[in-house]
Amino acid sequence: MTFSIYEGQEPSQVIFQFKVNPPAVTFELSGETDDIIKIDSSGLLYYDRALDRETRAIHNLQIAALDAQGAIVEGPVPITIEVKDINDNRPMFSQAKYEGSVRQNSRPGKPFMYVNATDLDDPATPNGQLFYQIVIQLPKIDDVMYFQINNKTGEISLTRQGALELDPAKNPSYSLVVSVKDMGGESENSFSDTASVDITVKENIWKAPDSVEVTENSTNPHPVKVTQVQWNEPGAHYSLVDKETLPRFPFSIDQEGDIYVTQPLDREEKDSYVFYAVAKDEYGKPLSYPLQIHVKVKDINDNPPSCPSAVTVFEVQENEALGSSIGIFTAYDLDEKNTINSILKYKIVEQTPKIPMDGLFLVEEYEGKVQLARQSLKKQDAPQYNLTVEVSDKDFKTLCAVEINVIDINDQIPIFEKSDYGNLTVPEDTAVGSNILTIQATDADEPFTGSSKILYRIIQGDKEERLGIDTDLHTNAGYVIIKKPLDFETAAISKIVVHAENPEPLVSGVTYNASSFATFTLFVTDVNEVPLFSQHVFQAEVAEDVAVGTKVGNVTARDPEGLDIRYSLRGDTRGWLKIDPITGEIFNVAPLDREKESVYHVQVVATEAGTFARLSTKHTDFEEKVYKIPICINDGGRPPLEGTVDLPVTFCTCVEERCFRPAGRQDGMPTVGMAVGILLTIFIVIGIILAVVFIRFKNNKGNDNVENAQASEVKPLRS
Repeated sequence: MTFSIYEGQEPSQVIFQFKVNPPAVTFELSGETDDIIKIDSSGLLYYDRALDRETRAIHNLQIAALDAQGAIVEGPVPITIEVKDINDNRPMFSQAKYEGSVRQNSRPGKPFMYVNATDLDDPATPNGQLFYQIVIQLPKIDDVMYFQINNKTGEISLTRQGALELDPAKNPSYSLVVSVKDMGGESENSFSDTASVDITVKENIWKAPDSVEVTENSTNPHPVKVTQVQWNEPGAHYSLVDKETLPRFPFSIDQEGDIYVTQPLDREEKDSYVFYAVAKDEYGKPLSYPLQIHVKVKDINDNPPSCPSAVTVFEVQENEALGSSIGIFTAYDLDEKNTINSILKYKIVEQTPKIPMDGLFLVEEYEGKVQLARQSLKKQDAPQYNLTVEVSDKDFKTLCAVEINVIDINDQIPIFEKSDYGNLTVPEDTAVGSNILTIQATDADEPFTGSSKILYRIIQGDKEERLGIDTDLHTNAGYVIIKKPLDFETAAISKIVVHAENPEPLVSGVTYNASSFATFTLFVTDVNEVPLFSQHVFQAEVAEDVAVGTKVGNVTARDPEGLDIRYSLRGDTRGWLKIDPITGEIFNVAPLDREKESVYHVQVVATEAGTFARLSTKHTDFEEKVYKIPICINDGGRPPLEGTVDLPVTFCTCVEERCFRPAGRQDGMPTVGMAVGILLTIFIVIGIILAVVFIRFKNNKGNDNVENAQASEVKPLRS
């Protein structure tokens, strides 16, 4: 039997009552009683003093039943009493003061010392579970903790901020107060203890060296030592890691931490190198973070100046003022920028031709700005000048060619050969890209320059930008072309205004006038356009067993002129389908058979319903009056029948941007009274027909010989 009893409870507590069975008259208790656990003659098991788990956690006992002579008649029976722990012991540090040291820039989270505490309570219960924490850090700069402790193990390490900011030059030592609590630190009733920790900060010698300069194209024997790194303790294994994965890596490191350049460097090929030095232990595990090594390649003047191109071309207008800037001549040097090796100086050493004099130009010594030095230029003196410019650095000189073209100033405006190109009639279906008109303007400035080149721009009458004008580069002719499709219904007549202008700005005091503008009137004639389907391909899926007369699909089309559409089928080789000519709905008129045709292709044809005619003019020289136009209408039959009607057309002045007026009532058009009379006559005729049908139906009602068994009919499609 096993009993569990909490330690520290009041004495004289009953554990269990054993019963005596004759001939037994009493009991005997033996084992680890510690003179605390007892049993009386009636079998009452009890303890007379408080139990202590720390003295004995388990009491192993035996109980036997005795007769009157003291002989054992039953047992002995083993009894186990487990003493359960209560939190009656406080944790204790193994020492009141600890001392340790850490190097600056040590890895955060890596322990550099430990504190240790013990608790006599059961470690398997919260009573013996310890919780460590840092209570005080001195000094505490900016309220930032530099140290941290593992709450369970007592390991002390640096925080991330501590690893970055610890500096023995600023604070060579720190004092901590650490505490330990039982109950896992989660109970207000837990016991605790404290200890002090003194930490000395040592300088870290594992740190990146300063940036290194290596002179390019060195002739010294290689390898050449350029810098070194060193781990805090001997025995480290060093290696270099290339950051950029270069095709050739010209550096090495030995096991003393010395870093070498292994071959001459070229700054123009690469002006700097960045790589890492790594220290590892004997197992290949990194001892700390890698150190970044930066090597700068120092320039020497080993490159002459270079011209920007074989010939640098500038343009200057005639009559430019003295001192005017013609352009900036910029050479370049491959040596390092902003050093004495790449500072360039400019000087003109020759001018050709020397007309009207030498020294017409100058160049700013360092900036390279070319200016007029003595007088304005005239194209008739020389249309072009060639300069030789000397460019030099502190050791080299280079000669560069500069060409200066004298260009005519833009003091003449384009002038149209005529201001009005009259009327232009074009069908609305004229293809995009078609040339519909050629216009011509001339410019008296120098040919084939920006001053004489003419650009044509439509400034009025083409809001939809349906037209464009291309310029012939040789003749300056303007070709009016169609950029977007024309549309009679939206723009039948357009008054087009064209402006001719130069790409170069006009000189001060010269402006465009009426001579640079021209007009023409565009008449767009109507074209009967074919109907358009809403989509090119219509698809439908139909079960082959659908009933005859089922709707299997529909198509839609529209006519650009707004006329009604009639639909028909083409290619219905099996005679399966029929289309409603009005709605475009498609029905099957015969059973479908998937085994004969799994995919059945037919064409739908959309045609305009009815006939029409449009009247247009051939010229615009009409008087403001009414013209009667005789129109002959032929039905195209055999024999043909025809008639002639007179259509009155009123010509009037265009007002409010409209050039059409709705037609009035024509002769023969019915009045309201006539329309009412016609409707009444129609209703009377329909009534008479219905009366006759009703009487005949009544007379034939008794005829029983009419054959009733007729085949069922399918409702016909509308045709």
